[in-house]
Amino acid sequence: MFTGLIESTGRTISLEPRGEQARLTIEVPFSEETARGDSVAINGCCLTVVEQSENSLAFDILTQTLDVTSLGSLKPGALVNLERALRANDRLGGHFVQGHVDATGVINDLSTKGQDHRYEVQLPPEVYRYCISRGSLAVDGISLTIAELLPDSALFWITPHTFRATNLQSACAGQKVNLEADLLAKYVEGLARDKR
Repeated sequence: MFTGLIESTGRTISLEPRGEQARLTIEVPFSEETARGDSVAINGCCLTVVEQSENSLAFDILTQTLDVTSLGSLKPGALVNLERALRANDRLGGHFVQGHVDATGVINDLSTKGQDHRYEVQLPPEVYRYCISRGSLAVDGISLTIAELLPDSALFWITPHTFRATNLQSACAGQKVNLEADLLAKYVEGLARDKR
């Protein structure tokens, strides 16, 4: 379980194909505080640490994860969002994020507006259905509030702090992003479906 409050960013060292799977190695600032078996969200996707060195962590990515997320397109040097799993005594400052990516979207716009940034992301129908204006959506692991729900996209306003503290500083229009819809919305739909 995560909060969507990005702890830090890291740099992609390599994405090495291993048959139909891959080994992802990321340079991270908290490697020495992490152990094999720990969960870390990389761009919002919960992965398990399989190797650790002084300044990097490695993760095995299954075929299904490569198919559903944008992780398969990471290149060496790519900036990624990092969040370690929530501890029971931590504050929950974002929203409940599982690290289970529902689908990918595409950045329509990331432009500067005064001190803030306008951020518009195209949403596939399977994610759009769970979205409401002023609701939560995790985009590349970042807990964001939907400022406005457009016909097939979501509009967010990004503060200078969030822009500097996440991979948004290197993002651009046309880029794929990982999306995780609000957990509560998915449960409500499931409960309503079961009562029919």
